[in-house]
Amino acid sequence: MDIKEIKAIIDLMRKNDLSVFKMESEGFKLTLKKGGDYQPLITVPAQPMAGFPTQFPAAPSTPAAPEHEPAGTFKEIVSPMVGTFYRSPSPETAPLIEVGTQITPDGVACIIEAMKVMNEIKAEIGGTVTEILVENGKPVQFGQPLFRVR
Repeated sequence: MDIKEIKAIIDLMRKNDLSVFKMESEGFKLTLKKGGDYQPLITVPAQPMAGFPTQFPAAPSTPAAPEHEPAGTFKEIVSPMVGTFYRSPSPETAPLIEVGTQITPDGVACIIEAMKVMNEIKAEIGGTVTEILVENGKPVQFGQPLFRVR
């Protein structure tokens, strides 16, 4: 990754009001953090160090499901990247998915703009959309739920 790409990521963070960006790729690790107070960045080598545990206890999980729907009855389509969420390919076209839409794993669920590139996001699961969790034009984080599907 060169300095131009890092500057583009910083511009994307400013544009979408993001405070943290993390990326790992083939032994390369990048963490960008915005904030007024300075905190040193500690990077961990890819190989475990002797004497350090390789697994840590899991943090207690909190239920993310709404109260009206048991957690096991739906699946979520999550964002595979950081960027800006769009429900349609252009402002003039209808949204790709509405509540009640039947989707297939190969169907396009939404568009996420990252570094001025429009990325079509596949649903990767099939079913009926029960909830749209993100507002059109809003920033999304990696792993953030976008849709709930039954």
